[in-house]
Amino acid sequence: MPDPAEDPIAAEILRQAALRGRERSLCPSEVARALADGEEGAWRPLLGRVREAAFRLAREGRIEILRKGKPVPPEGVRGVIRLRQAPQP
Repeated sequence: MPDPAEDPIAAEILRQAALRGRERSLCPSEVARALADGEEGAWRPLLGRVREAAFRLAREGRIEILRKGKPVPPEGVRGVIRLRQAPQP
């Protein structure tokens, strides 16, 4: 499990997912934009790393990856995705 202090991308995904709760999802670009701190265009190179962190968090059961509004396993996901807080046990 990544330590949020050591992995700011995972920490930002978890922060934004928690703010939205289970009812709403977020786009990986929202996380990248927040990490780029408002620098125009600086967020795009972060998207790949945001997706990688999201897949890792999904494998750990901490968030869900959504495709067309439905949860999907992180293995082999391609295309447009959204992220959502995982259900609490």
